[in-house]
Amino acid sequence: MQLEGKRIIITGGASGMAAATVRTYVKEGAIVASLDINDELGEQVVQEANEIGPGKATYFHCNIADRAEVKATFEKATKELGGLDVLAHVAAVQKGIPAAEITDEDYDFLMNINIRGTINTNQEAFNAMRDQGNGVIINYGSISGIRKEAGAALYSASKGAVMSWTRSIAAEWGPYGIRVNAVLPAINTPMYEEARANMTPEQLAENDAENKREIALGGKYGDPDEDLGPVMIFLASNGSKFITGQLLPVDGGQAAVR
Repeated sequence: MQLEGKRIIITGGASGMAAATVRTYVKEGAIVASLDINDELGEQVVQEANEIGPGKATYFHCNIADRAEVKATFEKATKELGGLDVLAHVAAVQKGIPAAEITDEDYDFLMNINIRGTINTNQEAFNAMRDQGNGVIINYGSISGIRKEAGAALYSASKGAVMSWTRSIAAEWGPYGIRVNAVLPAINTPMYEEARANMTPEQLAENDAENKREIALGGKYGDPDEDLGPVMIFLASNGSKFITGQLLPVDGGQAAVR
């Protein structure tokens, strides 16, 4: 019950790491607003989390790339929550595209969600938190943003931008008592499984071999509930109250940041 009574917004809550975060935070006693555009899955995740408790979750439809929709949803959610203590901004998209073949449509798809969505949600969280003198924002970066990514340069660029944004606003918003960190996960999710499903047998074998070589703890991606959940609790809790502007890999030893 480290998060008992904490008022939390989670983006992307219908699936993957964000759905696991909804479950984790509700188990820890938080009051959660889960945002997504997949209403059926979003409602299902919230219902399952509420059946376990002891916290409570509510689902809200929200396209994070739409500034007006984000503003309206945050206003509605924070009113229902009674304020905002934590934003866990997990929502993102991934798409591998050869650099020479990137189109305007590809750019808009990745950048509008991964970067514009981060800016939109972070700004609204700041607006809700600044007058209370404290708050937590947890963004999601990626090892892709700190290493070369042949075949996924645009995704890599989007995550690099998210991490630079995170460090900068941590410095800018720190005087308001708001701390901002980014998680860099290597976690098994539907998005990761979809990417693997599109690989050839040769690519799958290469991917598995790379994971065994690069991920020191077990040689494979982690579990969203067991491996990521406790880290998300720590970053949202008072236990991390003197940590801000940091990039935290949760990846079994795959990445190193400095």
